Amino acid sequence: MKLLKDIFGRFWAFWGIISFIGTFLVIYIPSMITWLLPEPKGQRIFIGIARIWMNIWLRLVGCPVKIKGRQNFQRGKSYIVTCNHNSLMDVPLSSPFIPGANKTIAKSSFAKVPLFGFYYMKGAVLVDRKSEKSRKESFEKMKLVLKKGMHMCIYPEGTRNRTNEPLKKFYDGAFKLATDTGTDIIPAIILNTRKAVPVHKSFYFLPHKLEMHFLPPVSVENKETEELREEVFVIMKKYYLEHQH
Repeated sequence: MKLLKDIFGRFWAFWGIISFIGTFLVIYIPSMITWLLPEPKGQRIFIGIARIWMNIWLRLVGCPVKIKGRQNFQRGKSYIVTCNHNSLMDVPLSSPFIPGANKTIAKSSFAKVPLFGFYYMKGAVLVDRKSEKSRKESFEKMKLVLKKGMHMCIYPEGTRNRTNEPLKKFYDGAFKLATDTGTDIIPAIILNTRKAVPVHKSFYFLPHKLEMHFLPPVSVENKETEELREEVFVIMKKYYLEHQH
């Protein structure tokens, strides 16, 4: 049975890549047109197209997604959305399903991928983590995103969680951005992506129902970066443990 499951997982990974590329080519030109529109309008349309794309692709690969907590976003207000990071499948769930215009922080190296790089640059604030200058520039760009009325999507664990713990230790970046700009945080918990694309297996994919839950906003008022970081960590860890099954 394990052998059959492994064979299916490899086959489904191949189908996942083919269907991803095929559907991406369909939405590529409409998405690129949004470069011509001013922000946040252009970004709102870009995210809307991405949401349609992901809804179609996720169904094609047997991974329908359930979203909870959209009501926690107050209309006309920007938030920093902090997501847990267990799998490569977290990326298709995070930014496209955040209500309204938003951008995510992402590695600059992916911008070099042909065709996809231009799409990637539209949806993200790029950073070279090895460069102090790049990190400072990306921080200022994230401030500008919030100032324009858009949300910032950040994975405070930094990279995928390869441990047996619910969450890795959080970096300060998202919380310093929050305290510097006075922007409240909406914690977001992504569930079951590790079951679909296990972090310790390569070229392996299984169909599985996915979920993304937006939690009530965490106020930044009168809080230091470290205090805010620990508060959000506790909230996200508790919620993840209570809902992971």
